Amino acid sequence: MRVAALFSGGKDSVFSIYIAQQYGWGISHLVTLESENKDSWMFHSINIHLTELLAETLGIPLVKRTTKGEKESELQDLQTLLQSLPIDGVISGAIASEYQRTRIERVCDELGIKSFTPLWHKKPEILLRDQLHAGFQSIIVGVFANGFDDTWLGTPITEETIRKLLDLQKRFGINVAGEGGEFETLVLDGPTFQKKLVIDEAAREWHRDNGVLQVKLAHLQDR
Repeated sequence: MRVAALFSGGKDSVFSIYIAQQYGWGISHLVTLESENKDSWMFHSINIHLTELLAETLGIPLVKRTTKGEKESELQDLQTLLQSLPIDGVISGAIASEYQRTRIERVCDELGIKSFTPLWHKKPEILLRDQLHAGFQSIIVGVFANGFDDTWLGTPITEETIRKLLDLQKRFGINVAGEGGEFETLVLDGPTFQKKLVIDEAAREWHRDNGVLQVKLAHLQDR
């Protein structure tokens, strides 16, 4: 089974690759769509430039394409990229988003390949703990919902963080895994990483009720 993986560098795209590798699947390519629209319906944009370094430490070739990030038409950019690859299927990190899952499936149907979502409908709290217990180290790099403030930017995903997210779920109804777009993450290390990602320079950008941690400079370092 030759599969490619949609890749943003966030916790769910990285963990879905890890799960697929546990199944014994060979990941032939990582696929990144670099959106010019930060509000893309399909593709993450925060720190997407770091996918090159992360692909290097994962030891998997990266293919990348720029998209304007326009609703629906961005799917054609994904299809164009995928049809150039000798693959049988595509892995994505969707957990609960029907919008993302159904559109990826439609692209795959048109190309005659399979769509796989290893994390689909996993309980968010359990999923976060599974990622943590597997050895993945992730930080929050974007927050976009009630209950978050700028102190969350750069926060590592730990047991304490999960407890705080569960509290926000009770108070504000957020998805604990951020599947509703409440927050975005960046993976710094994990069991399949050959080296860890080290952030050398970053800047917090806060806009009244949301913000991002923009990584300006990073490098790979031996453990």
